[in-house]
Amino acid sequence: MKIVVVDGQGGRLGRLLVEEVKARLPQAQVYALGTNTVATAAMLKAGADFGATGENPVVRNVADADGVLGPVGIVVANAILGEVTPAMAEAVGSCRAKKFLIPMNSCGVAVAGVGELPMSAYVSLAAEALAAELKKD
Repeated sequence: MKIVVVDGQGGRLGRLLVEEVKARLPQAQVYALGTNTVATAAMLKAGADFGATGENPVVRNVADADGVLGPVGIVVANAILGEVTPAMAEAVGSCRAKKFLIPMNSCGVAVAGVGELPMSAYVSLAAEALAAELKKD
């Protein structure tokens, strides 16, 4: 099972997602795809199995992913201070995998109806939903 985690900036969210996914789905191969090298390095340190940085790795690896996790900005062109390219956003948004997105104000997107929770709570909810989804298959 191929799980893709996409993150940018310092990779804090991606690090937490990798740790949570590895704890819940130890058999999964986790791909850490950073919009920059700092984010990729943080996710690899957290235990991701593979890591790569930039637009092409995101575009190529989400295509056959079983699940994609990251901040809501990964489906919004030019989000995360411009780190998410239009090609990245399109690839993530149109891939066949179910997306488990964390609402982040820094992405320039407000999700109506979503309460203010600590990032760790969102990470736990996303990993739990991913595990439940993959167990259905």
